[in-house]
Amino acid sequence: MKLSGVAIGEAAKRSGVKVPTIRYYEQVGLLPAPPRTDGNRRLYEAADVRRLAFIRHARELGFEVDAIRTLLDLQDNPGQSCAAADAIAQARLVEVEQRIASLQALKIELQRMAEGCRHGRVDECRVIEILADHDKCLHGHH
Repeated sequence: MKLSGVAIGEAAKRSGVKVPTIRYYEQVGLLPAPPRTDGNRRLYEAADVRRLAFIRHARELGFEVDAIRTLLDLQDNPGQSCAAADAIAQARLVEVEQRIASLQALKIELQRMAEGCRHGRVDECRVIEILADHDKCLHGHH
C-alpha cells in the first residue's frame, strides 16, 4: 500500500507552522501522529495541513493550547454538546473585547498627540498612562 501525503518540511511550508512546532503539537496531542513511510518519514495529508493552519491562527488570536485542544476535540467528536465550545468562545470573546478597548484608548491618545504635533507642540504624552491603566488591562491584577 502506497501512502500519500507530504513530508514534514512541506507541511510546515504549507501551514506556516515551523517543523519543531509541528513535532510539539504532535507531542501535546493537538495533531495526531501521521503514518510513516517504509523509510520512517512522516506523511501529512491535506487535512493535517488544514489542522495545523487552524492551530496557528488560533495561537495568533491568543488561544491557549488547552482551549485549542478542546475546540479540536469538539470538531473531532461532533456528537458532543455545544455547551463546552460555547463556554470557550464566550470566555475568549470577553478577552478580545477587553483587548479592543485597550487598543481603542491607545488609538485615541495617539491621534490626540499627532494632532498636537501638527500645531507645533507636543502635548503631555499619556500613552504610558493609558497602557498602564489596569481597568483596560487584559492581564490586570483585579
